[in-house]
Amino acid sequence: MPRPSVGFQAIGTHWQLDTPEPLAAEVLAAVHARIARFDADWSRFRDDSWVSEVARAGAGTYRLPDDAGPLLDGYDVAERCTAGAVDPLVGRCLEQLGYDAAYSLRPRRDAEGALLTTPAPPWRTTARRDGSTLTLGAPALIDVGAGGKGYLVDLVAGVLAEHGVAEHVVDAGGDLRAAVPEPLTVALEDPRDPARALGVVRLGAGALCGSATNRRAWGEGVHHVVDARTGAPTSDVRATWAVGPTALAADLAATALFFAEPDLVASRFGVRYVVLRGDGSLRWSLDLDGEVFA
Repeated sequence: MPRPSVGFQAIGTHWQLDTPEPLAAEVLAAVHARIARFDADWSRFRDDSWVSEVARAGAGTYRLPDDAGPLLDGYDVAERCTAGAVDPLVGRCLEQLGYDAAYSLRPRRDAEGALLTTPAPPWRTTARRDGSTLTLGAPALIDVGAGGKGYLVDLVAGVLAEHGVAEHVVDAGGDLRAAVPEPLTVALEDPRDPARALGVVRLGAGALCGSATNRRAWGEGVHHVVDARTGAPTSDVRATWAVGPTALAADLAATALFFAEPDLVASRFGVRYVVLRGDGSLRWSLDLDGEVFA
């Protein structure tokens, strides 16, 4: 069974890599290099990233980062099953809410104090992929926050496997990818009371990702889970968790569960789920490997 091996900060969150033996220096260097490469492509908080360069240039055709295919394929699925609520062109909506590169956390409001929001450009009609290129029909700021961290967890797990570290747990701020002989028991934190668990799941091979409106929140009703169709934060669901074959699938599914019928999301992404609704009620997959304390 892996034991705590190494922890570090990257892409704004804490990472922990648990392995049976301490990681060799060259393996850890490869992990950091992979994270740095992903950040240089996909971070909207860096002026020199690919995402920022595309946002400055406006409409046009751009060569995609080499790892873009699976990530954007996943967004295609999420966009379809949420009828456009999950959209990788949601970056300007988040900026308008104050979640910008400067972390101003100052939402735009009208004279009465109501949030000023605008919809994101629809991914389905604004963007076109053709092999290794992306064509945008209008200026847009890409944000892959709904799936990017999960995808990076998968990529880091892949680096470990490539270096012969077959048994491992990769944890990036609670998004987990595990390959262990004995399942881990993971508690599901109640967003209303972090000292309380809503349930537990068992994870042996695969991934667990969650999302909650109390994470990255900076005002009453202002948080990072945004409906791209309106540009406004959602309020019907408080937290979601998804268990799936990859962290990319689980991460995107966890966001899609805020907007779509849970069983539809489960079938599209191949996940099991737990959903905490705004009224405090819980819904979960009947075949969940775990227990929900309803």
